[in-house]
Amino acid sequence: MSPVPTVKLNNGYEIPVLGLGTYKALGGEVEQAVKDAIDCNYRHIDTAYLYGNETEVGNAVRAKIAENVIKREDMFIVTKLWSNFHEPDKVEYACRLSLNNLNLDYIDLYLIHWPFSFPYISDKDSMPLDEHGVVLVNDDLDILDTYKAMEKLVEKGLVRSIGLSNFNSEQIAHILNGCTIKPVMNQVEFSPALNQKKLIEFCKDRDIIVTAFSPLGRPNPQLKTPSFIFDEKVIAIGTKYNKTPAQVVLRYLIQYGAVPVPKSQTKGRIQQNIDVFDFELTPEEISILDGFNTGHRIALLPALKHSKYYPFSIEF
Repeated sequence: MSPVPTVKLNNGYEIPVLGLGTYKALGGEVEQAVKDAIDCNYRHIDTAYLYGNETEVGNAVRAKIAENVIKREDMFIVTKLWSNFHEPDKVEYACRLSLNNLNLDYIDLYLIHWPFSFPYISDKDSMPLDEHGVVLVNDDLDILDTYKAMEKLVEKGLVRSIGLSNFNSEQIAHILNGCTIKPVMNQVEFSPALNQKKLIEFCKDRDIIVTAFSPLGRPNPQLKTPSFIFDEKVIAIGTKYNKTPAQVVLRYLIQYGAVPVPKSQTKGRIQQNIDVFDFELTPEEISILDGFNTGHRIALLPALKHSKYYPFSIEF
């Protein structure tokens, strides 16, 4: 198996242009999925403190190191700071929680998971509610102060790169206007149904790479959703290249310059998802995929609309 291509981040490190997503993957299943992914030549694994599976991800990585399949430096491990740890004095504490869970000496890329902040109640109280069931937010906290605390993690060698997740263009600009270490990444939902071309261009102009989560729109074969996975035109493109619709979609995102992190716990599909580097879509085929853009967002989080840091109140 040939190595997955990489893209250079603005700090000189390189990230594989496709990774394994692990959202809602738990226990032994996610541990096995990460092991299978490494065997299928994945070297980029995406997790988060909120996912509750950092320990299993770390177990899988260390098991493959012990088997001499990989070295630690071969892997690019991404995890994320959750919103109840945004107070600057909590950022290093949260990072060390993730490092302990992963049982690794450093994190390759540490992201602020969302731009809104919650008051800290406890490590496990991830989304505190008031007496009316409304999510408590800490809008007085400037997210730039959180980011500046992330910069100290780089200086201490706990993480190699830092970045953002689910930030809109105005929020990214706010970070760029006050940071010392430029974010290398913004991870956002991106699929043919939610075309993030404007945000990708905004980030590209500032030398920030975009990771695409939920790149396949969480397919449901019974409902035949999202339409771009089951559409005859996409199936025909796949037939032309001897690829599945999912492979066509992942190729589409990669050609836009995004780094997709499709999630799967099935070894055959894990292998299929990474087998997308031996063909290239034509401009006409890209135009067909562009045609599925409806603006439909899976990760909408309407319960956070009352926060001034809610990122979806502007176009991009």
